[in-house]
Amino acid sequence: VQLQASGGGLAQAGGSLTLSCKASGRGVSNYGVGWLRQAPGKEREFVAAIKWSGEDPLYADSVKDRFTISRDNTKNTVFLQMNSLKPEDTAVYYCASAPSWGSYDPAVLGNIKNWEYWGQGTQVTVSS
Repeated sequence: VQLQASGGGLAQAGGSLTLSCKASGRGVSNYGVGWLRQAPGKEREFVAAIKWSGEDPLYADSVKDRFTISRDNTKNTVFLQMNSLKPEDTAVYYCASAPSWGSYDPAVLGNIKNWEYWGQGTQVTVSS
């Protein structure tokens, strides 16, 4: 499985950006996909995830009601729509994938060991 992230860039506080994660490989449409981010000097943290069915999107509290994760299995692509951006959203964003998780909750998905495949990061910078 290979993941290709894109869509990062510079935005002003209150603005919007959309990230995309294109997946390729056998069975990839059956994998759960998510986004994690890492700010300078901080650990990588969970942002959002979605099951292979496109159901049950899951969000970190810090992005809930501002970010929306979705997927288009016809294109093997997952999107992260980020609205009302804040300077604290500045980070490198990574898309990741896994065939399954032990438990579907942010605490589990925040552990990088629970993700099997990773895309390259894409930088998101939000200016105040």
